[in-house]
Amino acid sequence: MHQLTLAEIARSLADKQFSAEELTRGLLARIAQLDPQINSFITVTEEQAIAQAKAADERRAAGENGALLGAPIGHKDLFCTQGIRTSCGSKMLDNFTAPYDATVVEKLAAAGTVTLGKLNMDEFAMGSANESSHYGPVKNPWDLDRVPGGSSGGSAAAIAARLLPAATGTDTGGSIRQPAALTNLTGLKPTYGRVSRWGMVAYASSLDQAGPMARTAEDCALLLSAMAGFDAKDSTSVEQPLDDYLAALTQPLAGLRIGLPKEYFGEGLDPKIADAVMAVVEELKKLGATVKDISLPNMQHAIPSYYVIAPAEASSNLSRFDGVRFGYRCENPADLMDLYKRSRAEGFGDEVKRRIMVGTYALSAGYYDAYYIKAQQIRRLIKNDFVSAFEKVDVILGPTTPNLAWKLGEKNADPVSAYLEDIYTITANLAGIPGLSMPAGFIDGLPVGVQVLAPYFQEARLLNVAHQYQQVTNWHQRTPAGF
Repeated sequence: MHQLTLAEIARSLADKQFSAEELTRGLLARIAQLDPQINSFITVTEEQAIAQAKAADERRAAGENGALLGAPIGHKDLFCTQGIRTSCGSKMLDNFTAPYDATVVEKLAAAGTVTLGKLNMDEFAMGSANESSHYGPVKNPWDLDRVPGGSSGGSAAAIAARLLPAATGTDTGGSIRQPAALTNLTGLKPTYGRVSRWGMVAYASSLDQAGPMARTAEDCALLLSAMAGFDAKDSTSVEQPLDDYLAALTQPLAGLRIGLPKEYFGEGLDPKIADAVMAVVEELKKLGATVKDISLPNMQHAIPSYYVIAPAEASSNLSRFDGVRFGYRCENPADLMDLYKRSRAEGFGDEVKRRIMVGTYALSAGYYDAYYIKAQQIRRLIKNDFVSAFEKVDVILGPTTPNLAWKLGEKNADPVSAYLEDIYTITANLAGIPGLSMPAGFIDGLPVGVQVLAPYFQEARLLNVAHQYQQVTNWHQRTPAGF
């Protein structure tokens, strides 16, 4: 059962080949047996999962037949889940139990999903390797000596290891797409505002977006259909009609115009990954797509722009964690200032402190105009590049990451080298457009991902491209040895 995709599970449950409870108990046993190798879970919610599975079976017995009814998933541990620890991978929130469900959690629960637990992540979603978690690094099932990517590395590793078929993730600068690429998954970052951020602990509010992670585009379409939609509780939610993501999967690709930005294929890209990208292009051409060379001239400014804006917003968002209302509090503070200082110094890890300090500096008097305002101006130029490009092409295609998964600890002494792994993904967050990473082959036994970008609210087109590609390839069906 653990090898089934989400869509296959839905069909099997509908055909009564097994019950949701049988499936849930089987996966819980698998998590207990295998997760110590990869450390993908922070909290396993065994009792709740079994209760939800039994409830799903009862609903099916009563005649319901929703696609996600009884489907097991996990949530990245920054989605608030009522009565369950929501830690954000941090010592700061190790003792925080959420008093309510995030909208994403609520919507998926209403669809009948079974939550197996909360998944490991980089602390407060800050990282590209899932090494900054207070609960220890997550390991890549394809090579246990390598990172799974981040910050949604726990979600990625758990799906790749077949501990569950799908999970939620969040993407601030590539945190769904990059780990999906490094673990042979399909991961979708929707348009900013397409999925509610309410109840999702914020890192950078103008960049964060929740999305689905699974093995196939079909599975991501199933999840997005339940997750997406307007939410009055979220001021950044967009009131835009939903597409029929499942119906869009089967549309032919004849006439699809694919743009290849010259900036994606320059210095820093592993030549073998470039070859893999071009192999995908050839497959898509066989399916009827045409290819056009394009340019995104301001992409070179993406990294410096992102690493001013994101830390600035993080500095503001994380100021609430001060040892007073919730979260970690230092012992025996001498006074209020000592409480603030020691609670934050002891509760936050090194990467979070680094970004808070960068962001506070960028927002400080005398530097705000020189750094933050300038970064926002560059952000607009990057958005304009995409608007211009999408007048000529329907989608933009390129590598998801410049390199394969690296060794655990390899980049710890040089944070900037890890930041550069986000070079192809962060522009989608700066512009707010949707992006998807899909499996595109293997190099030396390690997965390669290819990224596809589309205009605003065209998630259906991304899922369509990925699904059609997955009908003529089998990369997404491969399983890591031992799992």
